[in-house]
Amino acid sequence: MIDYILEIDKDLFIFLNGLGTKSYDWFWLMVTSKISNIILYLFLSFIYFQKTNLKQLVFLLLSLALMILFTDQATNLFKYTFSRLRPCHNENLDSVIRLLKSNCGGLYGYFSAHASNSFALAVFFLMLFINKLNKTPILLMIFALLVSYSRIYIGVHYPLDVISGALFGCMSGYLFYFISRKYI
Repeated sequence: MIDYILEIDKDLFIFLNGLGTKSYDWFWLMVTSKISNIILYLFLSFIYFQKTNLKQLVFLLLSLALMILFTDQATNLFKYTFSRLRPCHNENLDSVIRLLKSNCGGLYGYFSAHASNSFALAVFFLMLFINKLNKTPILLMIFALLVSYSRIYIGVHYPLDVISGALFGCMSGYLFYFISRKYI
């Protein structure tokens, strides 16, 4: 059964990755960039700071840093436990995938740290801003989806890597918001 699921995952990856075109490559490389994420969430932290005080901002930034540390370390634990090669390290796929980066990352890819971190941040800020900023929570979830899809587009993750990372990120974002909510 697992082999069947992994085969479907591979086929879906080949299909989704194959949808890419050179004219959009720059966009997906920008979306997948850690810098894009950092700028967005620092901007949201600044907006939050406008409505609170310095102590709450410091606690917010500390909570975010611990959450990212947690999701990063958990993804590494999963990657080395399951040892599933990234598609860009799978020699059987060399001739059928579009790889947009010369360095595709570590050897293993299950599950995606980009998806995990993006969804953790999106859910955390969604909970933080749920009643304060009308469309911001929806836009954050769309951005997390774009970041996650970008990992397939550029050729470094299978869809299940991204879906699992997104689910773990959602749980982590909610957990860290729940723990820190009385201080922020």
